[in-house]
Amino acid sequence: MIDYDKLQKSLKHLEQQFANYQLSQDRIELTDIDREAIAESVIHRFETCYDTLWKDLKRYLIEEIGLADVPNSPKPLLKLAGQNDLFASSVEQWLKYADARTSTAHDYSGEKTEETLAVVGDFIDDAIGLYQTMTGTTWE
Repeated sequence: MIDYDKLQKSLKHLEQQFANYQLSQDRIELTDIDREAIAESVIHRFETCYDTLWKDLKRYLIEEIGLADVPNSPKPLLKLAGQNDLFASSVEQWLKYADARTSTAHDYSGEKTEETLAVVGDFIDDAIGLYQTMTGTTWE
């Protein structure tokens, strides 16, 4: 049986910090460095959640779907998951998340940060959908 606790926790933390990030734009008491720190936290939580999700997805494809030949890297794994109809959105959308994760690996500045922050909301929705598919439970 697959333990989804780490995925659930990382996804909840991402969801909460992204909501905090969205609200931070209107909070006048925050300094620019405060807003930047919140944005960096969202990016870090996205990375953690994404990494946990694709590894749990790999286990799901092996243990629940019964696939024997499962890739050990995110993009081919996402394509395989798409072929097995595990996503509500397109595989191309999931590949955008993979690109966002790769682009932020060691650079939380400027354009890359903005591009990643622009997809985090959609990622959260899609990750919740995938979590529900894999676990057979509803998101709380």
